[in-house]
Amino acid sequence: MNPAQRALWYIESHLAEPMTLDEIAAIGGVSRFHIVRAFAAATGYPVMRYVRARRLSEAARSLAGGAQDILSVALEADYGSHEAFTRAFRDQFGTTPEAVRAAKCTDALKLQEPILMDSTMSDNLASPRFETAKAFLIAGLAERISCDNGAAIPGLWHRFHQEVADIPARIGNVAYGVCCNGDDVGNFDYIAGVEVADFSDLPRGFGHIRIPEQRYAVFTHADHVASVRRTVNAIWNQWLPASGLKAADAPNFERYDEKFDPVTGDGGFEIWVPVKE
Repeated sequence: MNPAQRALWYIESHLAEPMTLDEIAAIGGVSRFHIVRAFAAATGYPVMRYVRARRLSEAARSLAGGAQDILSVALEADYGSHEAFTRAFRDQFGTTPEAVRAAKCTDALKLQEPILMDSTMSDNLASPRFETAKAFLIAGLAERISCDNGAAIPGLWHRFHQEVADIPARIGNVAYGVCCNGDDVGNFDYIAGVEVADFSDLPRGFGHIRIPEQRYAVFTHADHVASVRRTVNAIWNQWLPASGLKAADAPNFERYDEKFDPVTGDGGFEIWVPVKE
């Protein structure tokens, strides 16, 4: 099994027990940084948000089935108090545990069912080349991305192409999609940008980041941009675990040169993954 499959098995088989991201990563045989990205690439969900949604869904079923003691249900879902459980339950479903228990059904709730692993991966992933890139600066449009707004990235690129002429001190014609500042929940900053000489005259509202000197495995995604998830899934859940390398906790990025057509999404691009021994 690949890391995401191992993580999913562990979550479902230990759902009623306390678990941490470190424990899930250990079962997958990879780092926290790796499992967050591998699980999201394979399932579309951040690891710990999936754990939370599954526990609350099972709690909702217990309540609808007539559970008398809400605190006991809360403790089984790994919440330390009735109040904390109620807040999380309302955030997840838009209603209270008491209301679900009174209704005796979950038909109005959007429950998180166990994921049947989508093992769809690119079947033509070519071996990467390796490069050590010197530090460089990226500036562009930035947005915080989560599993709830991942579809915002294409819109971010559309706005970028309308405003790219306003980026001062630009170097070259290559565009970059940088993923950085990720957290354990699966959120990250995404910058659609270009290389610049400095940030001194950058207009207000533009994001920026310094990419440090780093060794990368560089993959080519030759198909349409819409199928990039299959390539990313293959990298994090197939190639990287088998490579003998580890993912470095550093920004990863897409690199779009003049062959890529932003209007049609064709032309291909590169995916640069930071690695270490």
